[in-house]
Amino acid sequence: MRTVELLLDEAAQLAVREAWRRLADAGLPSQARHRSPTNSPHLTLAACPELTAPIRWELADVAAALPLPVHFTGVIRFERPTSVLAWALDCDVALAGLHRRVWEAVASDSPPETLNPFHEPGRWSPHITLGRSRRADAFAGRGVPALLPAPPLLARLTTLRSYDTQTGAVEVLEPRT
Repeated sequence: MRTVELLLDEAAQLAVREAWRRLADAGLPSQARHRSPTNSPHLTLAACPELTAPIRWELADVAAALPLPVHFTGVIRFERPTSVLAWALDCDVALAGLHRRVWEAVASDSPPETLNPFHEPGRWSPHITLGRSRRADAFAGRGVPALLPAPPLLARLTTLRSYDTQTGAVEVLEPRT
């Protein structure tokens, strides 16, 4: 699978990495434990089996729309099927529109059964993952929000990239020139 992701500006990345560090220091699941050089704070927009030429064409237009300002709204938890702790982002008109363009691009040239329904517009919940665990309720009832720094009030999504889950390769998706 190939993900389509957005990277944060440097200041926001530093804030996320500080949250990762604090979770790890408290012995909680944290993205800081992932030592891959490709591990960066990011917002996942969609995933598809491959980035075909038609998908790449549309994603180049999305890349041209960056940077995009976003607002963090606070801590959020998911239990599906892993336990995830994250900072939520406000899904304002601009972010929802950008996400819809990415979804439509990957859906236009991918078998429908290969697409993650959680990425579908209307179901997608924009967030930056702080920690995840296969253990249910890994972040429940532990006063976790008090461990974390405050999320930045405003950040910018600056770079569109794709991660190949088979090879571990990362590719920056550039606008057309």
